[in-house]
Amino acid sequence: MFVLELTYTAPLERVDAVLEQHVEWLQKEYAAGHFLAAGRKVPRDGGVILAAGMDRAAVERIVSEDPFTRAGVCEYRITEFVATTTAPAMEQYREQLPS
Repeated sequence: MFVLELTYTAPLERVDAVLEQHVEWLQKEYAAGHFLAAGRKVPRDGGVILAAGMDRAAVERIVSEDPFTRAGVCEYRITEFVATTTAPAMEQYREQLPS
């Protein structure tokens, strides 16, 4: 599983100018089964996305396709972790530690 942390590198006016395309990109990735949750950070200086079901190379490719990335208004920090415990509703995403 991955935590994708976005940090805005441009004023909010520039972020908002591509927000609609970013939301469309999010919806496409939800439909593909890649994203589990996403939202703005508080205060609004970026966002967070939970992603699963891919390897790091796929995550990096998807991040590179984000309109925010293409417009140069954010940077991503990608953190991979092994979700060994989950809420019951997320049981299908539970992972085993590598042996």
